[in-house]
Amino acid sequence: MATLPVYRWRLAPDGLATRRQLRALGLRPGGQDVAAQLERPRRRRGPLVAYLYRIDRAKPVRPMTPARAAALEVAMRARRTCPNCCTDVGYCVPRSLGMCVPCSDLESAA
Repeated sequence: MATLPVYRWRLAPDGLATRRQLRALGLRPGGQDVAAQLERPRRRRGPLVAYLYRIDRAKPVRPMTPARAAALEVAMRARRTCPNCCTDVGYCVPRSLGMCVPCSDLESAA
């Protein structure tokens, strides 16, 4: 197995990008292997690693289909629905609370 080239933070050569950078360009890795890795030093927990992909081998992002948009809407509605009061609260219910903020306030007051 070949080892990956490792670049320090902000010193990667042109033509390589992270997944987020590819997405900002309207691209996706498209099944290609990781070309290199980027390391950002951290004091306590070791380096932060990001994988780099070649831009010239990246493929365009797949367009959103009506079925995918509908599935995404259903998933987001489920995240916004409080399990206690069964209402769409308009924001994603925090995992730390497990319910909407008003229900959490009522439960903590009781």
